Amino acid sequence: MSSKVYSSAREALAGQIKDGMTLMAGGFGLCGIPDVLIEAVRDSGAKNLTFISNNAGVDGAGLGILLETKQIRKMISSYVGENKLFAQQFLSGELELEFNPQGTLAERIRAGGAGIPAFFTKTGVGTIIADGKEVREFDGEKYVMERGLFADISLVHAWKADKEGNLVFRKTARNFNPMMATASRMTIVQVEHLVEVGEIDGDNIHTPGVYVKRIVHVPNAVKRIEQRTTRPKAA
Repeated sequence: MSSKVYSSAREALAGQIKDGMTLMAGGFGLCGIPDVLIEAVRDSGAKNLTFISNNAGVDGAGLGILLETKQIRKMISSYVGENKLFAQQFLSGELELEFNPQGTLAERIRAGGAGIPAFFTKTGVGTIIADGKEVREFDGEKYVMERGLFADISLVHAWKADKEGNLVFRKTARNFNPMMATASRMTIVQVEHLVEVGEIDGDNIHTPGVYVKRIVHVPNAVKRIEQRTTRPKAA
Protein backbone atom coordinates (compact mmCIF):
# COMPACT_ATOMS: atom_id res chain seq x y z
CA MET A 1 0.00 0.00 0.00
CA SER A 2 1.42 3.38 -0.96
CA SER A 3 1.91 6.08 1.65
CA LYS A 4 -0.80 8.67 2.23
CA VAL A 5 1.79 11.20 3.41
CA TYR A 6 2.97 13.83 0.90
CA SER A 7 5.91 16.17 1.31
CA SER A 8 3.98 19.36 0.51
CA ALA A 9 0.50 20.68 -0.15
CA ARG A 10 1.41 21.35 -3.76
CA GLU A 11 2.46 17.71 -4.22
CA ALA A 12 -0.71 16.45 -2.50
CA LEU A 13 -2.93 18.48 -4.83
CA ALA A 14 -0.90 17.84 -7.99
CA GLY A 15 -3.14 16.66 -10.81
CA GLN A 16 -6.25 16.71 -8.63
CA ILE A 17 -7.57 20.29 -8.94
CA LYS A 18 -9.37 21.11 -12.18
CA ASP A 19 -11.45 24.03 -13.43
CA GLY A 20 -15.10 23.92 -12.36
CA MET A 21 -14.62 21.58 -9.41
CA THR A 22 -16.57 21.70 -6.13
CA LEU A 23 -14.41 21.75 -2.99
CA MET A 24 -15.10 21.85 0.73
CA ALA A 25 -12.86 23.84 3.08
CA GLY A 26 -13.09 23.23 6.82
CA GLY A 27 -12.77 25.64 9.70
CA PHE A 28 -14.79 28.21 11.57
CA GLY A 29 -13.80 31.81 11.04
CA LEU A 30 -10.02 31.53 10.87
CA CYS A 31 -9.87 28.64 13.34
CA GLY A 32 -8.99 25.28 11.84
CA ILE A 33 -8.88 26.46 8.23
CA PRO A 34 -6.70 24.43 5.83
CA ASP A 35 -4.70 27.51 4.87
CA VAL A 36 -1.70 25.71 3.42
CA LEU A 37 -3.94 23.60 1.19
CA ILE A 38 -5.87 26.70 0.12
CA GLU A 39 -2.58 28.32 -0.92
CA ALA A 40 -1.84 25.23 -3.02
CA VAL A 41 -5.23 25.59 -4.72
CA ARG A 42 -4.31 29.19 -5.55
CA ASP A 43 -1.00 28.08 -6.98
CA SER A 44 -2.74 25.46 -9.14
CA GLY A 45 -4.42 28.24 -11.11
CA ALA A 46 -7.74 26.37 -11.30
CA LYS A 47 -10.72 28.63 -12.09
CA ASN A 48 -14.52 28.64 -11.77
CA LEU A 49 -14.40 26.76 -8.48
CA THR A 50 -17.35 26.24 -6.14
CA PHE A 51 -16.41 26.24 -2.46
CA ILE A 52 -18.51 24.86 0.36
CA SER A 53 -17.33 26.54 3.56
CA ASN A 54 -18.95 28.06 6.62
CA ASN A 55 -17.26 31.37 5.81
CA ALA A 56 -15.07 32.92 3.13
CA GLY A 57 -12.05 33.74 5.27
CA VAL A 58 -11.03 37.38 5.55
CA ASP A 59 -9.28 39.76 3.20
CA GLY A 60 -5.83 38.29 2.58
CA ALA A 61 -6.33 35.01 4.48
CA GLY A 62 -8.14 31.72 4.06
CA LEU A 63 -10.46 31.60 1.06
CA GLY A 64 -9.93 35.36 0.78
CA ILE A 65 -6.75 34.69 -1.20
CA LEU A 66 -8.78 32.79 -3.84
CA LEU A 67 -11.19 35.69 -4.09
CA GLU A 68 -8.21 37.96 -4.79
CA THR A 69 -7.26 35.80 -7.77
CA LYS A 70 -10.94 35.38 -8.80
CA GLN A 71 -10.67 31.60 -8.81
CA ILE A 72 -13.98 31.12 -6.96
CA ARG A 73 -17.18 31.29 -9.02
CA LYS A 74 -19.64 30.27 -6.28
CA MET A 75 -19.72 30.04 -2.48
CA ILE A 76 -22.08 27.78 -0.50
CA SER A 77 -21.76 29.36 2.93
CA SER A 78 -23.37 30.52 6.15
CA TYR A 79 -21.39 33.56 7.28
CA VAL A 80 -19.37 35.86 5.04
CA GLY A 81 -19.48 39.17 6.89
CA GLU A 82 -15.74 39.51 7.56
CA ASN A 83 -14.64 39.76 3.95
CA LYS A 84 -14.97 43.10 2.12
CA LEU A 85 -13.72 41.65 -1.16
CA PHE A 86 -16.40 38.97 -0.96
CA ALA A 87 -19.07 41.66 -0.56
CA GLN A 88 -17.70 43.63 -3.51
CA GLN A 89 -17.64 40.62 -5.83
CA PHE A 90 -21.09 39.47 -4.77
CA LEU A 91 -22.70 42.89 -5.17
CA SER A 92 -21.07 43.34 -8.59
CA GLY A 93 -22.37 39.98 -9.80
CA GLU A 94 -18.91 38.39 -10.12
CA LEU A 95 -19.55 35.85 -7.35
CA GLU A 96 -22.55 33.59 -6.88
CA LEU A 97 -23.68 32.91 -3.31
CA GLU A 98 -25.91 30.16 -1.91
CA PHE A 99 -26.70 31.19 1.68
CA ASN A 100 -27.53 28.59 4.34
CA PRO A 101 -28.53 28.74 7.99
CA GLN A 102 -25.44 27.49 9.82
CA GLY A 103 -27.05 24.37 11.26
CA THR A 104 -28.58 23.55 7.88
CA LEU A 105 -25.18 23.84 6.20
CA ALA A 106 -23.63 21.50 8.77
CA GLU A 107 -26.42 18.96 8.31
CA ARG A 108 -26.26 19.17 4.50
CA ILE A 109 -22.57 18.26 4.69
CA ARG A 110 -23.16 15.49 7.24
CA ALA A 111 -25.99 14.11 5.10
CA GLY A 112 -23.80 14.10 2.00
CA GLY A 113 -21.13 12.15 3.84
CA ALA A 114 -23.72 9.65 5.11
CA GLY A 115 -25.16 9.03 1.66
CA ILE A 116 -28.41 10.89 2.40
CA PRO A 117 -29.47 12.82 -0.72
CA ALA A 118 -32.01 15.08 1.01
CA PHE A 119 -33.75 15.75 4.33
CA PHE A 120 -36.50 17.96 5.76
CA THR A 121 -35.98 20.70 8.35
CA LYS A 122 -38.17 23.38 9.94
CA THR A 123 -35.38 25.94 9.65
CA GLY A 124 -36.16 28.47 6.94
CA VAL A 125 -39.83 27.64 6.44
CA GLY A 126 -41.73 30.80 5.51
CA THR A 127 -38.55 32.71 4.56
CA ILE A 128 -36.58 33.26 1.36
CA ILE A 129 -34.49 30.20 2.39
CA ALA A 130 -37.44 28.06 1.30
CA ASP A 131 -37.97 29.78 -2.07
CA GLY A 132 -37.97 27.24 -4.87
CA LYS A 133 -37.68 24.26 -2.50
CA GLU A 134 -40.17 21.56 -1.68
CA VAL A 135 -42.15 22.19 1.52
CA ARG A 136 -43.97 19.26 3.07
CA GLU A 137 -46.14 18.84 6.16
CA PHE A 138 -45.35 16.28 8.85
CA ASP A 139 -47.52 15.91 11.97
CA GLY A 140 -49.10 19.28 11.35
CA GLU A 141 -45.79 21.15 10.94
CA LYS A 142 -44.20 22.42 7.72
CA TYR A 143 -40.67 21.42 6.74
CA VAL A 144 -38.45 22.47 3.86
CA MET A 145 -36.39 19.97 1.90
CA GLU A 146 -32.62 20.52 1.75
CA ARG A 147 -30.18 18.57 -0.42
CA GLY A 148 -27.13 16.82 0.98
CA LEU A 149 -23.76 18.20 -0.14
CA PHE A 150 -20.95 16.14 -1.65
CA ALA A 151 -17.76 17.58 -3.16
CA ASP A 152 -15.00 16.52 -5.49
CA ILE A 153 -12.35 17.33 -2.88
CA SER A 154 -12.41 18.19 0.83
CA LEU A 155 -9.61 20.30 2.30
CA VAL A 156 -9.36 19.63 6.03
CA HIS A 157 -7.23 20.80 8.97
CA ALA A 158 -6.63 18.35 11.82
CA TRP A 159 -4.69 18.70 15.05
CA LYS A 160 -3.25 15.17 15.02
CA ALA A 161 -3.17 12.26 12.60
CA ASP A 162 -1.38 8.98 12.19
CA LYS A 163 0.08 7.91 8.87
CA GLU A 164 -3.08 6.00 7.94
CA GLY A 165 -5.12 9.21 8.23
CA ASN A 166 -6.94 8.59 11.50
CA LEU A 167 -7.75 12.14 12.63
CA VAL A 168 -8.14 14.05 15.88
CA PHE A 169 -9.56 17.58 15.85
CA ARG A 170 -9.20 20.19 18.59
CA LYS A 171 -11.87 22.50 19.97
CA THR A 172 -13.45 24.92 17.45
CA ALA A 173 -11.71 23.22 14.51
CA ARG A 174 -14.04 20.28 15.15
CA ASN A 175 -17.09 22.25 13.95
CA PHE A 176 -16.94 21.55 10.21
CA ASN A 177 -13.72 19.63 9.48
CA PRO A 178 -14.88 16.13 10.62
CA MET A 179 -18.09 16.08 8.57
CA MET A 180 -16.33 17.52 5.51
CA ALA A 181 -13.77 14.74 5.72
CA THR A 182 -16.54 12.24 4.94
CA ALA A 183 -18.32 14.18 2.20
CA SER A 184 -16.14 14.11 -0.90
CA ARG A 185 -14.49 11.88 -3.44
CA MET A 186 -11.04 12.79 -2.06
CA THR A 187 -10.16 14.17 1.37
CA ILE A 188 -6.79 15.90 1.73
CA VAL A 189 -5.70 16.81 5.26
CA GLN A 190 -3.10 19.20 6.64
CA VAL A 191 -2.13 18.10 10.12
CA GLU A 192 -0.16 19.77 12.91
CA HIS A 193 1.08 16.58 14.63
CA LEU A 194 1.81 13.46 12.57
CA VAL A 195 2.44 10.22 14.51
CA GLU A 196 2.94 6.55 13.76
CA VAL A 197 0.04 4.15 13.37
CA GLY A 198 -1.09 2.91 16.78
CA GLU A 199 -0.03 6.01 18.72
CA ILE A 200 -3.58 7.41 18.82
CA ASP A 201 -6.00 5.70 21.18
CA GLY A 202 -8.83 4.34 19.07
CA ASP A 203 -11.39 5.90 21.43
CA ASN A 204 -9.94 9.35 20.68
CA ILE A 205 -10.18 9.15 16.88
CA HIS A 206 -12.78 11.55 15.48
CA THR A 207 -12.47 10.58 11.78
CA PRO A 208 -11.31 7.12 10.68
CA GLY A 209 -8.50 6.96 8.16
CA VAL A 210 -10.69 5.19 5.60
CA TYR A 211 -12.01 8.64 4.61
CA VAL A 212 -8.57 10.21 4.12
CA LYS A 213 -6.62 9.89 0.88
CA ARG A 214 -3.69 12.31 1.35
CA ILE A 215 -1.90 13.90 4.31
CA VAL A 216 0.42 16.90 4.54
CA HIS A 217 2.37 17.55 7.74
CA VAL A 218 2.21 21.25 8.71
CA PRO A 219 4.03 21.37 12.08
CA ASN A 220 4.05 25.14 12.54
CA ALA A 221 0.52 26.08 11.58
CA VAL A 222 -0.22 29.81 11.75
CA LYS A 223 -3.00 30.58 14.27
CA ARG A 224 -4.58 33.80 13.05
CA ILE A 225 -6.95 35.93 15.11
CA GLU A 226 -10.04 37.11 13.24
CA GLN A 227 -10.92 40.03 15.50
CA ARG A 228 -8.14 41.19 17.83
CA THR A 229 -9.50 43.28 20.70
CA THR A 230 -7.19 44.62 23.38
CA ARG A 231 -7.37 47.05 26.26
CA PRO A 232 -4.70 49.38 27.60
CA LYS A 233 -2.40 47.78 30.12
CA ALA A 234 -3.20 48.86 33.67
CA ALA A 235 -0.66 51.29 35.13
